[in-house]
Amino acid sequence: MQHPVGSPLPPPHQPGQGPALGWSPAAHHPGPPQGPAPVPPAAPGYPTAPRQAPVPHPGPGPAPHQPPPAPAHHRPAPAPPASAPPVPDTTGHVPLPPGGPVAVPSVPPATAAAPDPTTTTLAVLLIGPAGAGKTSVAKYWADHRRVPTAHISLDDVREWVRSGFADPQTGWNEHSEAQYRLARRTCGFSARNFLANGISCILDDAVFPDRPVVGLGGWKRHVGPGLLPVVLLPGLDIVLERNAERSGNRRLTDEEVARIHGRMAGWYGSGLPIIDNSQLDVPETAHLLDEVLSRSIASPPAW
Repeated sequence: MQHPVGSPLPPPHQPGQGPALGWSPAAHHPGPPQGPAPVPPAAPGYPTAPRQAPVPHPGPGPAPHQPPPAPAHHRPAPAPPASAPPVPDTTGHVPLPPGGPVAVPSVPPATAAAPDPTTTTLAVLLIGPAGAGKTSVAKYWADHRRVPTAHISLDDVREWVRSGFADPQTGWNEHSEAQYRLARRTCGFSARNFLANGISCILDDAVFPDRPVVGLGGWKRHVGPGLLPVVLLPGLDIVLERNAERSGNRRLTDEEVARIHGRMAGWYGSGLPIIDNSQLDVPETAHLLDEVLSRSIASPPAW
């Protein structure tokens, strides 16, 4: 505990009494004696000089040349204080436009040149089975655009849950479905906010054509009708080879990979653009993705 600096405070007075015994202001505040000095007695045989009255000490009254203060009811009202200048915002807060559903890209007139997807703000959903190369292509495509672009992977967002993570590999149940829906909604919220602030987005997810729970309807609801879906669907042998290079939660059994790949074949005939990147590397696939997106902007797919 810290003690106040300076002289100690006097003890409290008792009602109806003077200062408490044992405490003397002089003891704590030494200084010259107050009032006139005492006159010593005269020596015997000498006349005593007449004692003069002490000169009174001037009180705290007004100076002789100043008039006494006016009564309270005659005093002028004090001037209102000047308004203080506004305090600048030092918290680093930057106002951001709120995110909203992504609208369908405007279709250019027939006489206009094909839109350049490398300089257009877009929301892209890259679909494909495990091992199709969705994440690699999405990262490369986002890294090499001439406009700000973000990559949002649903698998990464799902794995934000550490304790209690519901791994779909152990069985699809109400817990894994709830965490999938939550991750998809989080991705959609992020994408809308990025797009509202001029940053394109590419999302990737293993969306199935025959399962409404993990279908396109949820993505359209959370991102908006302007989302442009594109399917990556290489051959089964390529998908098995790429899956074998994975580890941890991302690696599936060969049986599971084959089952997912077979179900993804349902995208043929859906009207969505499909890229078979079996013989393409990542840069080549990203270049082909730009060509597909250019056609999708000119004629948005119905989904």
